[in-house]
Amino acid sequence: MPDDSLDTPGLPEPIAEKPAAEPAPEKKRGKPAVTYADAGVDISSGDRAKQRIKMLARKTFNKQVLSEIGGFGGLFALDLEKYPQPVLVSSADGVGTKLKVAFELGVHHTVGADLVNHCVNDIAVQGATPLFFLDYLATGKLREQDGQMVETVVSGLSEACRANGCALIGGETAQMPGFYADGEYDLAGTIIGCVNRPDIITGEGIQIGDVLIGIPSNGLHTNGYSLARKLLFDVAKYGPDQYVNELKDKTGAALMRTHRSYLAIIKKLTGAGLVRGMAHITGGGITENLPRILPRGTGAAVDLSSWTVPPLFAHLQQLGNVEQEEMLRTFNMGIGLIVVVPGEMVKKAKAILNRANERHCIIGRIVRGDRKVLYS
Repeated sequence: MPDDSLDTPGLPEPIAEKPAAEPAPEKKRGKPAVTYADAGVDISSGDRAKQRIKMLARKTFNKQVLSEIGGFGGLFALDLEKYPQPVLVSSADGVGTKLKVAFELGVHHTVGADLVNHCVNDIAVQGATPLFFLDYLATGKLREQDGQMVETVVSGLSEACRANGCALIGGETAQMPGFYADGEYDLAGTIIGCVNRPDIITGEGIQIGDVLIGIPSNGLHTNGYSLARKLLFDVAKYGPDQYVNELKDKTGAALMRTHRSYLAIIKKLTGAGLVRGMAHITGGGITENLPRILPRGTGAAVDLSSWTVPPLFAHLQQLGNVEQEEMLRTFNMGIGLIVVVPGEMVKKAKAILNRANERHCIIGRIVRGDRKVLYS
């Protein structure tokens, strides 16, 4: 080793001289630093709202939920003993312009149930049991008072999920300033359920002569609100808190009745092996929803005199001189669920419905046809 080597055994490494420190750059004077909050997004308020939401969601958890709220995805373990031949069933929807009524009234605790129950019904009519739910809630500026509003919405989601045995395992709360007006939001959701393959209900077994049993709705549910709002608020000039004799209720209260969940009664009927098909009557009314389950060569004959149309629908039709055909393909007209049952099983089905204190009526039959509804 050369004598001038610095790597001498037993001696410490030489310490390199530190260069002089660079002077800190001076802050530019004039324009202040722009933050995300200046753009309308308050991260701190959002975080506080999310912490409260976590507690609400956790109340819906069961042993199948393997994750906490806040991860990049929700984890759910499927019970393969309960579902040895599992088929996942999914649906997504939104509350729609019913939210406009909620904004006017300041009523936010029911719209979550509207959303959850709508999605639950959509998969239940195929024989599925709901497993978990994901929500999407977007608003403009999330100020402290808006955080309370968001918490109220999610509280409704949480309560409806628990009532339907469904875990609220995740979702999205988005702040989108400039996109939504102050105090307004949009609400949508996705549900995942499961059914054993042999138990799937598609309507393919429906036969001519089968009977249509109608189960009542609880008002408009979540459909037809653009037309209803135009007729009640623009044409009739009613206020949302105005009592209307024809409705036997205040306008806003009549419009905000919660979308029903039919899961419990569906389970009773399917558990007894009585059901060949079911239709959830949503946007499009009976006219467009019932044909979705009809096999080729069949149609549905529906007797409009077989049930009493609720006052809300009759008044809407009167206010706008709305054609009957338009009413039937816009609103549910008081029937939220149609169950198709073999003629010889009707008596048993009615007994189950009566024991459950579920109102119902025979509204028609399956006939020969080309997958259309024939009204009489």
